[in-house]
Amino acid sequence: MLLADIGNSYFHIYDGKDVVHLSHEEAIKRYAKERLYYICVKPGLAEKMKDMTLWENIAPRLVLHGAYDTMGIDRKALCLSHPNGIFVDAGSAITVDMVEEGHYKGGFILPGIKSYLDAYRSISPVLDTQINKRVNLEQWPLTTKDGISYGIIASIKALIDQHRQNKRLYVTGGDGFWLSSFFEEAVFDETLVFKGMRRALGAE
Repeated sequence: MLLADIGNSYFHIYDGKDVVHLSHEEAIKRYAKERLYYICVKPGLAEKMKDMTLWENIAPRLVLHGAYDTMGIDRKALCLSHPNGIFVDAGSAITVDMVEEGHYKGGFILPGIKSYLDAYRSISPVLDTQINKRVNLEQWPLTTKDGISYGIIASIKALIDQHRQNKRLYVTGGDGFWLSSFFEEAVFDETLVFKGMRRALGAE
């Protein structure tokens, strides 16, 4: 079973074992003649895929009780991966959602790491730096790079910890692996969205 989570920049495709990340054009060319189930958040891309008769948009099958009408389909899939927990997708934006007994309880959205860094850069060239993925949150920063990294990571961590309440924390997304290291007993899994899709298809 081939599954695709189609984002604004890439196709993320899962074959049950591995996840591959391809450009929209490359993925459409490579998998045009294969049976594929997908969800898509990129406006207008559906027009390019209308001739893909072997492809099925399974968005209507993803039913998350309590979800609001305009909630992104990728967030719904993520929240369907497990019946309980806090779900973090650290990508272009950072989404944080809570599910209890399969019922959506709410969530919030933060800028992604790149957007945080762009914001600092727009303030002053002096603040143009990269994130220190290993910054020590237990001591005061002594450099601009660490000061910015601390400000970004510590604020994200504090807000998530405030709402965690001993719930299992599931993390995915491009920045998810290293960001999860700042949380105790966090579970990083890049297949979470696909697990939610499989559940919706009755395959889990």
